[in-house]
This record gives sequence, structure tokens and C-alpha cells, in this order.
Amino acid sequence: MINLATFRQALDGAPIVPVLTVEAVEHAAPLAAALVAGGLKSAEVTLRTPVALEVIREMKQAEPSLLVGAGTICSEGDVDAALKAGSDFLVSPGAGPDLLKALAYHDGVILPGVSTASEAMARFEEGYGVLKFFPAEAAGGANFVKSLGGPLPHIDFMPTGGIKQHNVRDYLTLPNVIAAGGTWIASPAEMAAGDWAGIEAKVREAVELGKGT
Repeated sequence: MINLATFRQALDGAPIVPVLTVEAVEHAAPLAAALVAGGLKSAEVTLRTPVALEVIREMKQAEPSLLVGAGTICSEGDVDAALKAGSDFLVSPGAGPDLLKALAYHDGVILPGVSTASEAMARFEEGYGVLKFFPAEAAGGANFVKSLGGPLPHIDFMPTGGIKQHNVRDYLTLPNVIAAGGTWIASPAEMAAGDWAGIEAKVREAVELGKGT
């Protein structure tokens, strides 16, 4: 896995992480190429399909400069499988005792999911300085993340869940947000249609949103 400094550097200027559900291995290489061509430097592949681990391998092989993380990490088995597939970072929707125990054996960028101040404080005490805020919109939205910045200015977040073009800037303008995760950039339907040019165009738009233009 990569270290936090490398992750932050990748997000500099491109602070949007596409959250991808990829249903076919043959989509991996052209998808990775479209992301890189459009200007994004990182992506999260959810472990929600049977081919997700192979997709991670293929994306890394096709575009080695792209940081490819594994999302929907829910168990020790997910951790081991994702790392064997070459994942650069790990993202979980939440963190129970067994998962936390498994994650504790690994160094690198791990973003456990939280949705409350107490969870954020507990994960920070366990050594996690950057957390996934999930499900972002349902759990309170940008105003909630902003509120956490007062008492917890030492914790950074990557909100994910319900974030679209119309509200992503609400999150990215907050000082305690280093990136936002979004599913709108490449849908399974667009991948199935082979609309790589359309995906690349959406990537470019996302990069501009990330820059605030």
C-alpha cells in the first residue's frame, strides 16, 4: 500500500475519488485509461462484484501511475484479498472490532468509515488520521462535516455517499475535507456501453470541479 503523503499528493489538484462498481474485467483497462487521460490520479473499486479484485489488478497493470484502492472492505478476508490484488489503499463503510483488528496489522492508507463524532474520535485514537465519512448526505451532509471541524480540527475526511456534481463543492471547500468520493463519474451502464470518451469527459469536468472552476 501507499503512504499517506503519496495519497495526499495524488489528491492535490484532483480531490475527487471516483467510486466504481465494475462488472466486467474487460472494462478495467479502458476505464483506467479514461481516468488518467481525464486528469484523475486515484480511484476506488468497490468489492461489490465477483470480478472486483481482478479489475483492481488489471487497472494497476494498465495504468501503474493510477492509485487504485479497494472499497467496501468489511472483513479480514476482504483485507487480505484486496492487498493480494495490489490495492494501493483500503476503504471501509464502517469498522467493527474484527475488521479493526485485521486492519491493525497493516500500514498504509486505510480509511475506515464513520458517521458520528464518537466514531471519528475512536478511529483517531486508534491511529487513523483520515476517515471516510459515510453515508455523507444521509448522515448530515456538508454541514455536519463542517461542524466536526470545530472540535476535531486534527481529523480529515473523505466524504462519500450521495455526492454529485451539484453538491461536491460544498464538501471540497471545507478545510477538513481532503477529497470527496463520487459514483457519478463512471456508471456500470456507461462502462457496458463502452462510452469511454463520455467517461473521460465527465472525469475532466470532475477535475475542474475539484479545482473550483
